[in-house]
Amino acid sequence: MSGEDELSNKAEELKGQAKEGLGRVTDNESLQAEGQAEQSKGRLKQAGEKIKDAAAHVKDAFKH
Repeated sequence: MSGEDELSNKAEELKGQAKEGLGRVTDNESLQAEGQAEQSKGRLKQAGEKIKDAAAHVKDAFKH
């Protein structure tokens, strides 16, 4: 996973945490749900990048 992608995905997850927290404090359910969705999206992107990295390592192992 490139460092830039990792930072971007983590930033999206943290932004979601902030929105969810703000939604909780202000009793705004839609903001809270939006924050949860952003967190999930960031985590899924991170997982996808890890899978791509793992696949590349497997592919490289078969080259040697």
